[in-house]
Amino acid sequence: MAEAPGIELQGTARFGAVPLFAPLTLRIDAGAWSCLLGPSGSGKSTILRLIAGLETGVDFDGTITASDGRPVAPRVAYMAQTDLLLPWLDVLGNVTLGARLRAETPDLAAAMALVDRLGLSEHAHKRPAQLSGGQRQRVALARTLMEDRPVVLLDEPFSALDARTRADMQELAAETLAGRTVLLVTHDPGEAARLGHRVCLLDRNGLVESPPPATLPVRAVDDAAMLAFQARLLTALREAG
Repeated sequence: MAEAPGIELQGTARFGAVPLFAPLTLRIDAGAWSCLLGPSGSGKSTILRLIAGLETGVDFDGTITASDGRPVAPRVAYMAQTDLLLPWLDVLGNVTLGARLRAETPDLAAAMALVDRLGLSEHAHKRPAQLSGGQRQRVALARTLMEDRPVVLLDEPFSALDARTRADMQELAAETLAGRTVLLVTHDPGEAARLGHRVCLLDRNGLVESPPPATLPVRAVDDAAMLAFQARLLTALREAG
């Protein structure tokens, strides 16, 4: 994997004459997790798609730059809120989907190593319908890692999971994405409080940064400073909504 750059997005976005988000500057630190919270419709997912170079349907007036001056979008891996697994492919086929879509020969050894690392080796030849929700999310994470990109964008990837599985997936994602530049969009202040090196709240008035506790992620679920920070984030979210 190439060295992970920092990313900066500056600008504003509109749907025609209707503003989506006010002028803002979002800084995503190199090799760290940045978390973006905000009410529904504030533009969080649009920001992810802008960074990834995907279609958004908005008029964006601004810039997206990397700290090393190189293009951003070609170095991005994107993990959506839903796992988006193809039902006719098995686990291994879904993990290697990117290479197949690019008409490249998949590295099956690397794919199997990822599948094994995520505890899915005994399910490698099962199709998505035979997997639990947590297993499907692990397949989606393995597919994201298989792209081996230095910048990873996560759009509510664990929101559909039960609390225990969500906590397990947060820890697994933090371990497997170590060293990458990660931007996580979430509605969950607890998730941001556990995982964020940098945490920002987006609402119709713009972007406000909320400094997390001094302890490093992944923070313990019962850490007092983390819980106090989670409460502050929840209060800010309620006010923003």
